[in-house]
Amino acid sequence: MDPILERYHALEKKVSTYIPNLDSQRLYDAFTYADTAHHGQLRKSGEPYIIHPIAVAEIVADLELDMDSVISALLHDCIEDTVATHEEIAKKFNPTVAELVEGVTKLTKMQFVTKEEEQMENLRKMLMAMSRDIRVILIKVCDRLHNMRTMEYQSPRKQREKSLETMEIYAPIAHRLGMQKVKWELEDLSLRYLDPVGYREIEEQLEQRSAVHEEFLASIQRRIQQRLGQEGIHCAIYGRVKHIYSIYRKMYAQSKTLDEIFDLYAFRVIVDDIPECYNVLGCIHDMFKPVLGRFKDYIGTPKPNMYQSLHTTVIGREGLPFEVQIRTWEMHQTAEYGVAAHWKYKQGLANANLGTEGEFEWVRKLLESQQDTDAEEFVATMKVDLFADEVFVFTPNGDVVNLPQGATPIDFAYNIHSAVGNSMVGARVNGRMVPYDTSLKNGDIVEVLTSKAAKGPSRDWLKLCKSNEARNKIRQWFKRERREENIATGRVAFESELKHSKLSLAAVTAEEVLPHILHKVRCNTLDELYASIGYGGTTASKAVARVRDEMLRLGRLQAEKAAKAATDAVIIPGNTAPQDSIPARDAGKHSDSGIIVEGLGNCLVKFAKCCTPVPGDPVVGFITRGYGVSVHRADCPNAHPDNRKPEESDRWVKVSWVESKLPNYKTALELSSKDRDNLTLDVAMALSAAKVKVTALSARSMPDGHAVANIVLEVRDRDELNAVINKLNNIQGVYHVARASGK
Repeated sequence: MDPILERYHALEKKVSTYIPNLDSQRLYDAFTYADTAHHGQLRKSGEPYIIHPIAVAEIVADLELDMDSVISALLHDCIEDTVATHEEIAKKFNPTVAELVEGVTKLTKMQFVTKEEEQMENLRKMLMAMSRDIRVILIKVCDRLHNMRTMEYQSPRKQREKSLETMEIYAPIAHRLGMQKVKWELEDLSLRYLDPVGYREIEEQLEQRSAVHEEFLASIQRRIQQRLGQEGIHCAIYGRVKHIYSIYRKMYAQSKTLDEIFDLYAFRVIVDDIPECYNVLGCIHDMFKPVLGRFKDYIGTPKPNMYQSLHTTVIGREGLPFEVQIRTWEMHQTAEYGVAAHWKYKQGLANANLGTEGEFEWVRKLLESQQDTDAEEFVATMKVDLFADEVFVFTPNGDVVNLPQGATPIDFAYNIHSAVGNSMVGARVNGRMVPYDTSLKNGDIVEVLTSKAAKGPSRDWLKLCKSNEARNKIRQWFKRERREENIATGRVAFESELKHSKLSLAAVTAEEVLPHILHKVRCNTLDELYASIGYGGTTASKAVARVRDEMLRLGRLQAEKAAKAATDAVIIPGNTAPQDSIPARDAGKHSDSGIIVEGLGNCLVKFAKCCTPVPGDPVVGFITRGYGVSVHRADCPNAHPDNRKPEESDRWVKVSWVESKLPNYKTALELSSKDRDNLTLDVAMALSAAKVKVTALSARSMPDGHAVANIVLEVRDRDELNAVINKLNNIQGVYHVARASGK
């Protein structure tokens, strides 16, 4: 028999085992249609292309999906790689099959400027497809699994690219769909190409010790079977060594060798009903010593992907710890195949609500989180939302809330409702007041304190929260409530970043350039771009990077540099600057301090502590006795002409900043704010976000209910300092930030 036809008959036999009264002719028609469409096409391995659709259909059949899913798997590459059309497939089979095939195809037919944008769009399309019909992503995961099984025929670069994408995107999705067997295989196959040396080392060590492992597994399994038999508990018991990627992660995270990892083993006890799960747990804890803190009840508190089981880690007589998972047969099906085990079409639409209720709330939340998000950040945060370990906390009423590992009270508040987060003024965990950046732990009881007088979230919450959902809701608030403020904030940040990049706003906003720039940054107007920067939809640095790319493409970058050089040769003093502050240019002078003193060589220079000038400030110099030239800001009271002593008039000299890249300069700020909890934390977070070095930070409460913070920091120039001041002004309760004045 033809090997391809033989492979098809094996598929048909597999499908017939779980679909009674199988329409064999319809399945065969799908096979022949795909075979004809792909005729003449070969895979990298050299075998006929039809082998791949059959293999994907076999994996779909292993999940026991419905007939339409199996047929769609056979046809999944037809629209993309052949002349077949959506209309033709809909007419020959049915509209549902055509929609599934097109849904899978749309996940791959995209071209993007950056890898992040490509991943973001593919993720969004996956989520959209999942929200309409979960079978689309199930088929796509099966497609990726077979591609990973045959990855040895691809180039090394392609192997790494596909393996990384699988590890970051497809394995997490399989995890959230509850498809543990598929997830484990995807992880192991990806690791084989991402770290072949590490993979091979673990694989060889496991093979060398396979006899020891099998003996231990058989011994423990016998003892559990014997004890549960005495108790009259009917069960099935399986033991296994944990999969390679799980071992690899533990070795990498804890810097251990395989000999130092003891919890290599896991046993699974499957019983008939939930009461027997807890009976088995009692027997296991009676037989072996339980490890404190390693018991988890996922039956009472299921995971978001519907996973249920009792987990406990115990230590046997051999002194080796091992994990025991206890579940019912129904829970086992869900654990192995996830949503596929409960798929409504398999049950003849008997449970029409399945897939539309709480089980897929996370899909809808991820869909919402795609709004107003930069591509790179979307991909990064999506990986957290998809694959982060979960933490389960409780509301004061006892309701369970599931959040990503490391989540804070901010994440909790926005998970409850956006209105709760927007009006939050504090939080209690287990009855105690905690800071906003507190990491929540399993079992914590979290209470959010709200106030109608609350002024909304702080911008720094965007850095404290862990979930994309919370971050998105905070952005939405700023976008809706603070448009004018966002535009002003964004403009300052954008123009500051332009200066750092040696670009002028005039060149960017030139009539023949601006439309191209706006298209590049995906905004309709400059105000829209400023607002996006202001509320955190993108960053000034990323926006300017795109502007530079577009200016380069348009051939404007060199012209702009030439114009800037010509402008720098002309000195235009500020209208309000004192005469002494006009920079004195001396191209022949050199200064290691960053300051040129008119009429003097590379003399000793120090910066006055009373006003701490930075590059960009109008400055003036004073010749001290024995300490060189002291440089003051022109607006420093100690340097003001009215305060100068007549007998020292000849000691005041003109100074200017060097026109090259300078080191950081120390300066001081004074911040005034309404006194409140976590003010110092919010200030520290803002300074951290600004990426400046802080050498001193102190705050004190005043008797009138206000607070003052003094900050000493290092910046490159006045533009960077203004950006820092702008960030500090955005902190809730802050009403004034100023440079430290001379004393």
